[in-house]
Amino acid sequence: MSLLAHSAEDPADNRAYLLTNGTARRYHSAVTESVTRISAKIAGTAQPFTGITADGLTPTVSGIDLDSPLHDVAAALDELEEVYLRDAVYFHHPRYLAHLNCPVVIPALVGEAVLSAVNSSLDTWDQSAGGTLIERRLIDWTAERIGLGEAADGVFTSGGSQSNLQAMLLARDEVCRRELSREDSPAARLTDVLPRLRILTSECSHFSIRKSATLLGLGADAVIAVPSDDTKRMRPDALAAELARCRRDGLIPMAVVATAGTTDFGSIDPLPEIAGLCAGYGAWMHVDAAYGCGLLVSRRRALLTGIERADSVTVDYHKSFFQPVSSSAILVRDRATLRHVTYHADYLNPRRMVEQRIPNQVDKSIQTTRRFDALKLWLTLRIMGAPALGELFDEVIDRAADAWKLLHDDPRFEVVVEPRLSTLVFRYVPSTDQDPELSDRVNLHAREALFASGAAIVAGTVVDGRHYLKFTLLNPETTLEDIATVLDLIAEHAGSYLAEQPRPALSAR
Repeated sequence: MSLLAHSAEDPADNRAYLLTNGTARRYHSAVTESVTRISAKIAGTAQPFTGITADGLTPTVSGIDLDSPLHDVAAALDELEEVYLRDAVYFHHPRYLAHLNCPVVIPALVGEAVLSAVNSSLDTWDQSAGGTLIERRLIDWTAERIGLGEAADGVFTSGGSQSNLQAMLLARDEVCRRELSREDSPAARLTDVLPRLRILTSECSHFSIRKSATLLGLGADAVIAVPSDDTKRMRPDALAAELARCRRDGLIPMAVVATAGTTDFGSIDPLPEIAGLCAGYGAWMHVDAAYGCGLLVSRRRALLTGIERADSVTVDYHKSFFQPVSSSAILVRDRATLRHVTYHADYLNPRRMVEQRIPNQVDKSIQTTRRFDALKLWLTLRIMGAPALGELFDEVIDRAADAWKLLHDDPRFEVVVEPRLSTLVFRYVPSTDQDPELSDRVNLHAREALFASGAAIVAGTVVDGRHYLKFTLLNPETTLEDIATVLDLIAEHAGSYLAEQPRPALSAR
C-alpha cells in the first residue's frame, strides 16, 4: 500500500499530503511510483495514439466522482491509466509527425521535478532568489546568441503567443510614445494615434499576431498581410510597397513581424532586407523565431542572419530546444522598452526596490505568478551543452530534406515547397481524377482515418483554399523508413476511400 494511503478523517492526516520536512519520505515514495509507471509506459508504447474518440472517453472521465477521494497514490495512478495515460498522445513516438511538439530531453525533466517541488515563483526576488539570477543569466545567454547587444534584456513566458503579444504591446506603446512626443506630430492624444497603427506581417505568419492586435485594442484589421513568394517567404518588394502605402495614407507602421520558421512551411523571411526597410520607416522589427530559434545552437546558424537587428525576438525553447512546455521567452534589444509593462504594487514590488537594485522579474513581465521554467533549460545546458541540442535539431532538418526527396519522387503525392527547417506540406493526388474537391475529401479522410487508427499522426492545413497534409519533424528518432511507412498508410486510406466512391455514369451514345 502507498505511503499516502490512509483515512483522512483525522485533520492531522490531511497534513501528510503537504510536502514539508516531515513528509519528504512520503513525497519520494509517491514520485518514485509515478516515475516508475510513466517510464514503463513510455518504454512500452507501440504507437503514438490509441485512436480513442472524445465520445468514447468522455463517459469514463465524467464517471469519476471528484468528491470521493481515493486516499491512495497507487489507486489514483491506476485510475489515471484509464482516464489519461492509456489514451494520451505520445510525442516521443517516432510516428508522431503532426504539430510542433518535441520529445523532451531528460535533463529538462530533472529540472521539471525540482522546480515543481520547490515551487518558486519568479515574480519577485523574495520568492525566488537564485531562480531570478538563473533566469536572467539565460536571457543574457540567449540575447548573446541572437546578437542583440549589451542593452538587451527579456523575460521567460508561457509560449510564443504570449511572447508575440508582449512584443506587440511594447511596439505599440513605444511608437505611441514617440509619436506623441514629436513636435511636428498632428496627434495630440493617444486616441489620435491608435486608429492609425498598422502591423505588417507575412501572409504565412502565426495567427497570434492578429490575435494580439485584437487584444491590444487595435483590431484584426490593423494587421496587413504581406504576400509571400513561391518559397513562402515574405516578399521585400511587397513589404516596401505596403510601407509606402501606409505613409501615403497617413498610417503609422507600428511594427513589422518577420517569421523565422513559419508553422506550416518552416520558411524564414529575408531578415536583412526586412531590417533595412524597418530602419528606413522607423518601424519596430519583431522576429517570431518560436520555431526557428533552435538554429541559434545549430550548424545552420547563418539562416538567422539579420535577426541581430531586431527590436524584439520570440523564442520557444519548448519547440526546437527539446524542452517540456512551457518554456518560451521574449527578448528585446533595449531593456528600457520593458518599462511599458512595469507596474508597482506596494505589497509586491514597491518603487523603492528599484533604487535598492532588488531584481524583481515582475517588472518586465505581463504575468505575475510565474513558474521557474528557466531551470529546465539551465540543467539542459549544464548537463548536455548547447552543441548537443543543435545536433538534435540539425538531425530533424536533415531528415526533412530526405523526406522531401522521397515525396518529390513519389507520383502519389505532391509537395508544396522544399523545407528550410523540418516541416513538409503535401497532399495525396488521386491518379484517377484531378477533381480538386475530390482531392480535398481524399486527404481529409486519409488524415482522419490515420488518426483513428492510432498508427501515426499527421497534421493538416490549407494552401490556396485546398486541403493539404503536413509532417512536422521534431524527433531525431524518426527514420526515413518511418516516414515511408506513414506515406504508405496515407495512400492506403486514400485508396480505400476512393474505392468506395460511386463511379460516374457513362453517357449514352
